[in-house]
Amino acid sequence: MSVPSFHPDVAEQHLRVDIDDWDDVYVVGDVHGCLSTLERLVGRLEPSDDDLVVFVGDLVRKGPDSKGVIDYVRGRDNFLTVRGNNEEKLIRGTKEVDSLTDDDLAWIEGLPVAISWDGALVVHGGVHPEKPLDEHDVDDLETTRAMNPGDSYDGPFWFEHYEGPDRVFFGHTVMAHPAVFEYAMGLDTGAVYGGELTAYDFHANELVSVDVEVTHESRKDSKILEPGQPALV
Repeated sequence: MSVPSFHPDVAEQHLRVDIDDWDDVYVVGDVHGCLSTLERLVGRLEPSDDDLVVFVGDLVRKGPDSKGVIDYVRGRDNFLTVRGNNEEKLIRGTKEVDSLTDDDLAWIEGLPVAISWDGALVVHGGVHPEKPLDEHDVDDLETTRAMNPGDSYDGPFWFEHYEGPDRVFFGHTVMAHPAVFEYAMGLDTGAVYGGELTAYDFHANELVSVDVEVTHESRKDSKILEPGQPALV
């Protein structure tokens, strides 16, 4: 299958992987500094060094241990992540995490905005179905949620209308449970807000989630979406 065509600013920040090089592939939702929850999820998955683990971004902020999560992911050659909007805020200096070093921030700045393999695309926010992929800039891929302008939970949502060709795995939009559509899968199940941390086992076509032990940040019910597709497609 062909490699997706990206906006010039994104093309140089895109990582293409060959999943035939890996025994299994897992895609993990927004961690937001919840290191102990991530450790328990990885303990459930038990990935070997021959398995690939891909994160949808927002490893950092809001939770208690952004530094620990960064170290955990950086320390494993088979763990990859795209850059989320919360990583972007650190790069642009609009937010800070005191525990992160200059070396951590340089690593974050070097993260891809998109990771892809045959039939799949991992970004943090999403893809607007009425806009060609090669017209999506970095902000678009990191923050797209509603079809209308603005970062809205009022909808309509891009993933309800997106029809491929690649299946997009994403975070950013907090879900009461994973949003599973034929061409999109939302994996941010609100770990930092007292929900769950969720992974998708790509080859087994199964979802794996762990509950959180502590709610680190409150969130209005109106900002937690009840997706319309609760079952795997």
